[in-house]
Amino acid sequence: MQIKRSGSQGSNRGPADWFTGAVRIDPLFEAPDPARVRGASVTFEPSARTAWHTHPLGQTLIVTSGLGWAQRSGGSVEEIRPGDVVWFAPGEKHWHGATPTTAMTHIAIQEALGGKAVDWMEKVSDEQYQRGAGS
Repeated sequence: MQIKRSGSQGSNRGPADWFTGAVRIDPLFEAPDPARVRGASVTFEPSARTAWHTHPLGQTLIVTSGLGWAQRSGGSVEEIRPGDVVWFAPGEKHWHGATPTTAMTHIAIQEALGGKAVDWMEKVSDEQYQRGAGS
């Protein structure tokens, strides 16, 4: 058994290559081999968002506070609220983040394949992001 005590893992700023705006990542767990699951609490300030990305084995988001948006490639921007659980299939190109006026926090859970849990792509443009405001 292993217990990660609250506050024992430092918060990190979301890297500018992968995020737009102010994002804080609080690691929650990374199971040791042979398990592959990883999880973090991610807080997006208003207008902050991920870049487009995929996960080799998919991703689950559990929204814990605030109001956010999520979009898969080719789909419409969807509003996500506390208690919502979002599943992105393996290889599904997507992004997620806060709305322009409200911060959002979610728990992100994904598995690593060959040590890699995410493939980052281009940033979500302001034009792509602002389409959500018309949803």
